[in-house]
Amino acid sequence: MDRNMPEGPDFIQDSIDSLRVVQENMKAAQSRQKSYADNRRRALQFDEGDKLRKYIHDPSHVLVNEPLQSDENLAYEERPIRILDHQVKELRNKRIPKVKVLWSNHHVEEATWESEIDMRERYPQLFIGSSFGT
Repeated sequence: MDRNMPEGPDFIQDSIDSLRVVQENMKAAQSRQKSYADNRRRALQFDEGDKLRKYIHDPSHVLVNEPLQSDENLAYEERPIRILDHQVKELRNKRIPKVKVLWSNHHVEEATWESEIDMRERYPQLFIGSSFGT
């Protein structure tokens, strides 16, 4: 055993001291970076009629506030509405069937790809009468 290596309480105290030094150095570095950024930051001012080249309005960027159906604990359950698509992911020696699921409280653009096997187990009703049904 190395005699220079601290043991027991000495080792723990040395570790705590080292950790404090690291934390202090991190705080100092963050403070320097903030100071550097603050010195170079400038306030932007615009007057009415100024022409800006920053942003072109796109209606798809506007979020529509739709109320969620929540319970008394303010929790809500995501429920699948329907299967939008189906695909098989091919790995080297494995095929994984996937389905694209439209969830409640979400738009079509937010549909997610899920394991078909998991979805069939949890929500078999989604597959009844669909082109993905068994």
